Amino acid sequence: MQLSISFIVYIIRAIKTTVGGFPRPLMNLSACNFATIMNDAFGYPLDPPFDPYANSLNFMLASYVIPYVGLTGYVGANPFMKGWKTKRLLAGLLGVEAGQDAVIRMYLYERADYKVYPYDYTVAEFTERISGLRNKLGMCGIKDEGICVPLNLGAENRTTSNLLADDYNSLSYARTPREILRIVYGTGSEHVPGGFFPKRENGKIARELLCSYE
Repeated sequence: MQLSISFIVYIIRAIKTTVGGFPRPLMNLSACNFATIMNDAFGYPLDPPFDPYANSLNFMLASYVIPYVGLTGYVGANPFMKGWKTKRLLAGLLGVEAGQDAVIRMYLYERADYKVYPYDYTVAEFTERISGLRNKLGMCGIKDEGICVPLNLGAENRTTSNLLADDYNSLSYARTPREILRIVYGTGSEHVPGGFFPKRENGKIARELLCSYE
């Protein structure tokens, strides 16, 4: 836990040093919020409600929900970055985010067939449902894939194993800021806060989208 806190502190320091930073928004990491996400992913209330803090496997499934969204956002933002300092910062953030996502996916892939107690669903099915929800909320087609996929989405259309999520050319998917906000708000709308950011994000684009809607 101490290492995780130090890691976040260093990232925030890097952002503030490079682009000045912005007020950090209120973030909802409660068990209730994760339970709601899982209910939305499966299309009905799980019983008992999913608890991300109950055990290590649940925690890693909950962790699967967040980093990949940031990864696709960094890829999508890359063409619009100006100045080498900003591009260097983005490349550094993307590298670390990709590493986080790979570690999480590997952990879950190794346990793909495990049942997630007390539900009658495997780890692979959980990742499929979570990825499906993010695609649905983002309204962007397939830019998200679980750790097991249909053959037509597998590498070279030859495997159903899917350790890393990537496109036909084995490149990372990219998402726009609007798509990212629809997902992290959990509302399917970049104008309506909720989910992880009940009082909205604090970046310039998020503020402008909220104001334009009001």
